[in-house]
Amino acid sequence: MKWMTTTASAAIATLALAGNASAAGELNIYNWGDYTSPQLIAKFEKEFDVKVTVTDYDSNDTALAKIRAGGHGFDIVVPSANYVPIWVKQGLLLEARPDQMENFKNVDERWVDVPWDPGRHYTVPWQWGVSGIGVNTAVYKGDINTSAIFLDPPEELVGKINVEPEMNDVLFATIKYFGGDWCTTDKEVLRQVRDKLVEAKTKWLAMDYSVTEKLPTGEYDAVYYWNGAIMRSRLKNADVKFGYPKEGFPMFMDSVAIVKDAKNVENAKLFMNFIMEPENAAMISAYAKYANGIKGSEAFMPEDMKTAPELVIPAEFQDAGAFLETCEPDVQQLYTKIWTELQK
Repeated sequence: MKWMTTTASAAIATLALAGNASAAGELNIYNWGDYTSPQLIAKFEKEFDVKVTVTDYDSNDTALAKIRAGGHGFDIVVPSANYVPIWVKQGLLLEARPDQMENFKNVDERWVDVPWDPGRHYTVPWQWGVSGIGVNTAVYKGDINTSAIFLDPPEELVGKINVEPEMNDVLFATIKYFGGDWCTTDKEVLRQVRDKLVEAKTKWLAMDYSVTEKLPTGEYDAVYYWNGAIMRSRLKNADVKFGYPKEGFPMFMDSVAIVKDAKNVENAKLFMNFIMEPENAAMISAYAKYANGIKGSEAFMPEDMKTAPELVIPAEFQDAGAFLETCEPDVQQLYTKIWTELQK
């Protein structure tokens, strides 16, 4: 394991070669809610004798603010692609050099030289997917491949809609709905976006994270949410279907990074290397139902994930999806103003 340099780490590496690695100690992970496989954590704890604590957060901005404030006690965080450059620029991440770790060879070439972390000096893939539409088709039988489901909802769905509380995903879809480009500063487009979101919110029921519980049971009849959660909902209720907004939808990759002031750095590096093992990456995906970016993990994945409509983007919608770029600070301020108004 090339990243191990200290005496203690060398001892761990020696044990690993003997097939009985033991790191001992603790690891504190700060991750999105309902996104971490308990099976994966149990396996890591057993293999390395490390006690893992997982704490949830509900948005990129929540995580960023928490770590920026200091005194957090976390070792690992899982930011989305468009936030990684912000973390790096603000000096919040350790340059852990996962590209030099033993299992980095398993990272799919598509996810190695990525714009948000060229060459992967800071992060390794966790999961990737899209934000789209989930609808109970027993309630609504019209076109679901449109952001109109949550922006101009049909009467059948009014008052039963949940929208993910993640600013950039919601603004991306709404900007595209009005024909704008991401990171736009066009005042007329942004006025339309603001007015539409404020109006549409009166027809929503919630902006929360309870989709896998409430969409299958009918408490929500429609959602704008992440594809993996909607797949989990469909597995509980076959009437739930996934739609790709034809106007445009955001794609994401969340990646594991080590916090600059982490107290358990070597254990965090062990975890980074651990999740690049195909069988372990498959555990991550099997739990949350998103793709992961690790070659060979497909062999360990549930069969239903290989052809799931929520995970395999149809050819006609391939060009509608795009990864979120990191907007300039002045643009982000404009978007934050809209988002703040929406939260009132």
